[in-house]
Amino acid sequence: MNKVFFTLVFLFVVLNIKAQKAEYYPQVAFDSIEAKNMLAKGKGSVEGIAFTKTRSSFGHRAPLGAKIYAKNVEVNLFPVTKYFEEWYQLRKKKENSKTNVYMSNAANSYRLVTTTDDYGRFKFENLKPGKYFIQSFASYTMSGTRSVYTGTAYNNYGGKTNYYQNQSYSNSYSDRIEEFVEITRDGQSLEIKLK
Repeated sequence: MNKVFFTLVFLFVVLNIKAQKAEYYPQVAFDSIEAKNMLAKGKGSVEGIAFTKTRSSFGHRAPLGAKIYAKNVEVNLFPVTKYFEEWYQLRKKKENSKTNVYMSNAANSYRLVTTTDDYGRFKFENLKPGKYFIQSFASYTMSGTRSVYTGTAYNNYGGKTNYYQNQSYSNSYSDRIEEFVEITRDGQSLEIKLK
């Protein structure tokens, strides 16, 4: 009994460790003064429309798929600081199904936030010249029906009939949509597609 109990506990611990994702953070120190200066008021603006596209049968966003607008969702604008650049490069190198790449709470707090309207439109105003990273998430559900094989019946003459029945399905997706932008002069207005 004890041997079985300890074996089960050991398996639970091993599986739990395997289920945990590795976490990575940038190693460069976050400079709040740099971030604050980059977010100081200017006369520029960035506006756009946030959307994604439906997925193909292989699970990838289809280039010719229908647009799905990111309605009433949060859009974040980050200043591209040295810390942010390291975070982004680390994310490109390390992020996968077994790892997460995070920025510190302090770095994450230095951002501007707005919300899209019913058509996915958003706008950031009072921006000074500089490089920015804009990010949001577009979530949607695809539903439908498909024919599913349920069995085969044979008759006395060696013939067979395959039976199918319609089955409903519903798949939920959340696509990360993001873009780098750069305001090169004070008062410049940029228009982008966040996809």
